[in-house]
Amino acid sequence: MTELAKIARLIQQERANLLSRWRTQVRELPSAKHLDTPTLTDHVPMLIDELTEALLARSTETIAEALVEASPPAHGAQRLVDGFDIEEVVAEYNILRGCISDLVEENGLTMQGRPFHILNRVLDGAIGSAVQSYATQQAFEVQQRRQEYLAFVMHDLRTPLNAISLAARVLELTCTKLDKPEETRRMLNSLHRNVKQLDVLVTKVIEENTNLVTEVGVRLERRKLDLWPMVEGLIHDLHPVAGTSSTHLSNRVPEELVVDADASLLRRILQNLIANAIRYTPNGEVEIGAREMTPERGVVCWVRDNGAGVPPERIDAIFDPLESDDQKTEGSGTGLGLAIVKTFVEAHEGKVTVESQLGIGTTFTFSLPAPH
Repeated sequence: MTELAKIARLIQQERANLLSRWRTQVRELPSAKHLDTPTLTDHVPMLIDELTEALLARSTETIAEALVEASPPAHGAQRLVDGFDIEEVVAEYNILRGCISDLVEENGLTMQGRPFHILNRVLDGAIGSAVQSYATQQAFEVQQRRQEYLAFVMHDLRTPLNAISLAARVLELTCTKLDKPEETRRMLNSLHRNVKQLDVLVTKVIEENTNLVTEVGVRLERRKLDLWPMVEGLIHDLHPVAGTSSTHLSNRVPEELVVDADASLLRRILQNLIANAIRYTPNGEVEIGAREMTPERGVVCWVRDNGAGVPPERIDAIFDPLESDDQKTEGSGTGLGLAIVKTFVEAHEGKVTVESQLGIGTTFTFSLPAPH
């Protein structure tokens, strides 16, 4: 029996022991500590089998053929999901290299010469494939997150743009009472044109991103903040929008209530929910409220209206990206608003729910758990 065949047979016989040694050492990597055994082991048993095939191959040319169905590319992409950094991906293959070399030497065999060449060729090829798929997947996810964030920002610009446009219309109705009505009218017309141009640009960006999903990583900058002033400011900013629909907005948040949240994301959550409620509650009322559950559990918030309500068949999909109203009401947009709400609430490790009855109204409720 040749030295290559002896090494291949040894690796096959000691496969379980080899895997155990490898797992013990890989567990020392920071990102591997939390993984269960099947996830940690992943494709390594198949890689060991591929190595033994390469050791038994008659020529170096057949090594590549033995690895045609190799699994490192899938492994590299999976390790990104598992939270490994790229150095840890390389390290786990080098740990396997060391474990195999130690096993061979302990049994009186040698890895010098052709066995050493084959081992390095197989494992170096596996490292290259895994790292390439890891980097490709990482680049794709970074680009996707950038596009998703841009789509979210563009969507959230819609509400202040509508408020600016409606405020300009109110001013236009009173401009004849001013000392220079013609000059004022020209300024207002310019304002209208620019708002319209911005709205066209926002619409274009949103339409170009309608194929996106909203599972985007969100970085929180939590701090303690008073909720009542934030809601009061949103009511003031959205007054032009509510005023055109004769919708009354009421702030039922206790003045002393303090929340621990990312102020920017929380404002966008409430802005989207309030604007959505106004849209479907003409000549009605929208209530924004909150209460502390316990200091340990955090705060629950809600936006309640007595508007048209949501059809039962839409409830289950209401937070899905691109879910929008079939009635195509003005300003209904592309349906990202509630998907944004869900994404930002879940970034706080909270949960958002909806209850609705046709002709009676809708209540959106979301939690802001206390930090761990």
